[in-house]
Amino acid sequence: MPVALYALALGGFGIGLTEFVIAGLLPEVAADFSVSETTAGYLISGYALSVAVGGIVLTALLGRVDRKKALLGLLVLFVIGNLISAVAGGFGLMLAGRVVAALCHGAFFGIGSVVATGLVPSNRRAGAISIMFAGLTSANVLGVPLGTFLGQAAGWRATFWAITAIGVLALFGVLALVPGGRGHETGGMLREFGIFRRPQVLLSMLVTVLGFGGMFGAFTYIAFTLTGVSGFATGTVPWLLVLFGAGLFAGNLVGGRAADRDLFRTLTLTLAALTVVLVLFALTAGSKTATVVALVLMGGFGFATVPGLQMRIMNHAADSPTLASGANIAAFNLGNAFGAWAGGLTLAAGLGYTSPLWAGAAITLAGLIVCVTAARVTGGERAAVPASEPTPEPKAAPGPAVTPGPAVTPAR
Repeated sequence: MPVALYALALGGFGIGLTEFVIAGLLPEVAADFSVSETTAGYLISGYALSVAVGGIVLTALLGRVDRKKALLGLLVLFVIGNLISAVAGGFGLMLAGRVVAALCHGAFFGIGSVVATGLVPSNRRAGAISIMFAGLTSANVLGVPLGTFLGQAAGWRATFWAITAIGVLALFGVLALVPGGRGHETGGMLREFGIFRRPQVLLSMLVTVLGFGGMFGAFTYIAFTLTGVSGFATGTVPWLLVLFGAGLFAGNLVGGRAADRDLFRTLTLTLAALTVVLVLFALTAGSKTATVVALVLMGGFGFATVPGLQMRIMNHAADSPTLASGANIAAFNLGNAFGAWAGGLTLAAGLGYTSPLWAGAAITLAGLIVCVTAARVTGGERAAVPASEPTPEPKAAPGPAVTPGPAVTPAR
């Protein structure tokens, strides 16, 4: 794979660290700013909302900008946001820093996905996306535990200084390694937003919200399941989450390679497998051994869907792949919020600590049904030729002249 992909992965690592590490530092941040735990939680929910907004708005605004320049600008925004968080003298400024840093999240992964696919042959595009997202999964495996330990040992501000430094390194990596390239989007912004009138684009986003939301809804309350049902000590939970992160990392890479071979089959099999794993997890959560296995598989199959979900929406919006990609990043975050909300409802209803797993299985199953239905609507997974590739000239054939229909190529 081209070395430029690893510069994108480093940026993804820093962004993933920013998103997730705050969860382990909330008690220290709340105590430092003398706010309640609920108020401190705005640092997480505010980040998620900012990702959803930035994923669509900033991506649209940057659609016609040279992609390398766009990525550099987004990383500058990322560095500024984390720098604000590191020096914040009050909770309001800390929240502002989180919002600023989050604005770059969706646009970076959205534009980065398009850049990554342009660096490799067409039959390796999903694999290239998985390399970039490997930075995000690595943040879960190594970055979050190490960032939490650093924050607990040297103060939470030390973690944000470290993230700022990672952002600077990623900035120089992109500057040195990523080639320039004009934006694909043409026409006005309103024309670009026309992709959201296409049923397959909307269905792709719905599959993302449901398929990924089911896994995240189960994961949101996993600590309660691990301690209250499986019987693990509280101190072991971070290490169990490292195993979950290892599943994310492996699933992302394997899912990317599989999606390059057969996109539709990969999505349907991984969503089906994730549904089964969540059901089995709920049934066997009382066993520590079964829980460990299910935790790894939940992460593996959950993130194995990500490269394929990105490729699906980009295939169905080939004339505006950057905006579509950014919108799908927003859909991931909407799925996170929806899954967490649904899992919380089951707990509030007194259904027990395995109920978020059942809710997650139901949501993922709904995503699978939407995915299969969407493919049947089009008679199979097919997509327009990407705008970066020339449309082949039709071959001459004997008989009456006919006007050729739009060129298509199978989504692989």
